[in-house]
Amino acid sequence: MLANIKSAVKRARQAEEQRRRNVSNRSAIKTAIRRFEAALTAGDMTAAKAALRRTTILLDKAAAKGVIHKNKAARKKSRLAKQLAAVDTAS
Repeated sequence: MLANIKSAVKRARQAEEQRRRNVSNRSAIKTAIRRFEAALTAGDMTAAKAALRRTTILLDKAAAKGVIHKNKAARKKSRLAKQLAAVDTAS
């Protein structure tokens, strides 16, 4: 750690904790999206709908905490819902 001043040391420590938390949240979102897409390609609509619900919750929480931008969360939710609707109407 480069900081020498007590407040700067604390700020650096907090920033590292926040960074780790943000990385974890982003990873959880990516995993949820992969699970949704896997369920979609497998044709399991109930699992896909449940995965979409879980992904939507994760995206909303991440946007509320500032991990990702609110417009990015909205865009991802929209695109995933669009994919689900396309497969739902096709079958």
